Amino acid sequence: MTPTLTLFHTPYSRSSGTLALLEELHAEYELHLVNQKKGEQRQPAYLAVNPMGKVPAVLHGEALVTEQVAIFIYLADLYPQAKLAPAIGDPLRGPYLRWMAFYGSCFEPAVCDFSLKREPAPQSGCPYGDYQTTLDTLTAQLAKGPYLLGDTFSAADVLWASSLSWIVAFEDGAGTAAGHRLHRARQPAPGDAKGGRQGRQAVRSPSPGVSRRHRGG
Repeated sequence: MTPTLTLFHTPYSRSSGTLALLEELHAEYELHLVNQKKGEQRQPAYLAVNPMGKVPAVLHGEALVTEQVAIFIYLADLYPQAKLAPAIGDPLRGPYLRWMAFYGSCFEPAVCDFSLKREPAPQSGCPYGDYQTTLDTLTAQLAKGPYLLGDTFSAADVLWASSLSWIVAFEDGAGTAAGHRLHRARQPAPGDAKGGRQGRQAVRSPSPGVSRRHRGG
């Protein structure tokens, strides 16, 4: 029997990116909504899933995966037929993992500094760099082709595009170029049925904690 795959999800949160990835993968999954307005993410039932009280989280059989980048890597490898993750041995595997890790280990911390108007940390003591440098690094990569891996669409594009869509709304326009490039990367290339397919909007659960089964489109 195939293990059940469950996504713990709150609409309009980071977990929306994981929902979009599941659709790209044509995965069959159950959606377990976490009502953060009611504080369900801080209740014992969900803290047993993720002690940090954050979404997304994925339960696949007995395998519990938290942290957005780890979830993306896990799911893309779980569905190799979707071809959204270069296999081990593929020359693109290294660059793919680089851009996955760069998002969580460099860009998100730098964005938090920027949004909170913190002064950049001294280069000698900062493991992730400053906001402008991370943004410039991303923009330079996207200038090389339609996707982060050149002509190859991958789960890395889904991660970045879903997470950076709000960057274009920054009042001072910071991040607009990278945001628009990633938006275009989610659009279908000529003859490509994969790019641009959007994850379905999560339905409201009839009661807290109820799961619904979905089939990726």
